[in-house]
This record gives sequence, structure tokens and C-alpha cells, in this order.
Amino acid sequence: MHTAWSVNGKLTGVDPRDRGLAYGDGLFETMAAAGGAIRWLDYHLERLVAGCERLAIPAPRDAELRREIAAQTPPRDRAVIKVIVTRGIGARGYRPPADAVPTVIVGAAPWPSAHSADPVALVTCATRLGENPHLAGLKHLCRLEHVLAQLELQKRGLDEGLLLSTSGHVVSATSNNVFAAFGARVCTPRLDRCGVRGVMRRLVLEACVPLGLVAQEVDLDVTDLTQADELFVTNSLFGVRPVCRLDDQTYAVGPVTRRLAARLGAIGSD
Repeated sequence: MHTAWSVNGKLTGVDPRDRGLAYGDGLFETMAAAGGAIRWLDYHLERLVAGCERLAIPAPRDAELRREIAAQTPPRDRAVIKVIVTRGIGARGYRPPADAVPTVIVGAAPWPSAHSADPVALVTCATRLGENPHLAGLKHLCRLEHVLAQLELQKRGLDEGLLLSTSGHVVSATSNNVFAAFGARVCTPRLDRCGVRGVMRRLVLEACVPLGLVAQEVDLDVTDLTQADELFVTNSLFGVRPVCRLDDQTYAVGPVTRRLAARLGAIGSD
């Protein structure tokens, strides 16, 4: 399949005056599709609406957005569905329009062959994430820090890295949330200063309770991660993926990671 995009329900382009282009003034969701259905769609749309409320962007109408997503979702093949909501067209300058009319972009792209359940190796990136509680947790369009981190990894011939905040706390990987297991205690960084609260991160925290695991959102540094029994990363495309190495530290794929991965499943397996 080829990548196709619709803008406000039409196969057209984005106005160059759109604030999403000029300022990153918007949000996005990246979702996994298989067999004509979006995995965890309600959670994705719930997060999108919450982000719109935080940024004071009028949220898309739920029924219309669901119809547009369904129209872009292939009936059989696995695919990546992306929804972008911007504040829409505005005059020059940072001041938002008082009567914003959001731009809603929905696209479908082929499933990435590079993503798998294979263990991933991480290196700590030199690029740091700035701290801003007003944007913390949101999947907003301002992703230049992550672009710089990927440029850093590209020069080193690597795919994924660990991101720290400017104060030295662990935040995430470049495109994943991070978890550390200490026995039956499953910890993930608090994201009250920066970072994205991923949908799969939420699902892992919820899944810990029925599995008899203790889930905690805490401040972590790299030393904490080196003392963990297991590390794993998560995102909505491949679910739970074990970490086999962080810098010079190696990790085995442990029982906590296996149990969570089995419970949440992989795309196309449920």
C-alpha cells in the first residue's frame, strides 16, 4: 500500500498558513491497524481530546473523526494510521486566532518492517529534553528534540536511544516509553516535566495489577536502570519490547517482560 492523507475529509493539501506547520501548534496520534480495526482506538482518542483541551484547541467531533479513520484504515493489511490535529489557519505571529477552526489530517502508511518483538539495544543520547510542565505528557507536534536525537543516533549507526531531561532524569527512548523491573516492581519515569504519556505505557500500568505486579511512576536516573533486573520499552505499534543492552550494561529477557508482552499481545495476534 502507499501512504494516503486526507485533510478535513478531503484529498487535498495543507494550507501553508496552518499553525501546525508554522509553530507545531497541534497534536498527533500514531495507531496500529490490523484487519480493518484500530488497536486501542478509544484510548488514543481520549488522549487526543485531553490534549486538545490542554492546548485550548477545539477537539474534532468524535463520530466524524472515527468515520474518517475508518475510511483510511485498510480492510485487511496491517497499517499505521496517523491523526494530526492543528489549531488551523492563523494570521502571522504567535497569537492564536480567537475563533480557531482546527485542521484534521488522517493518513495511512504501510506497516514498518523494522519494528518487531526482537530485543532492542539502547544508548544514552547526548541530546536532552527540555522541561516544561505545561506540555508534559502531550503528544504535541514540537518534536525537534527527538529529531536531533535521531540525527545523533544516525551518525552512530544506531536505531534507538535513551533520552534524559535537562535535569538528568530518565524520560523515555526516542520513540518509546521506558520501563524498569525490580523483581515484581515495575517502574516507569514520572512525566510531569516532559515526555509523552503513551497509550501502551498506560496499558502496561493497568495490566500490572491483575498480574500481581506493583506499578510505580517514579523519578529514575541511568544508575537506577543499570540496577534493574529487566528493561523494556513500549509503544502502540509493537507493544512491549525487551531491552537487551543499555550502553555497556546487558539484560536478559525476564519473566515480567514476557508476562506483560503476552497479556497485551502483538499487533495482528489478537
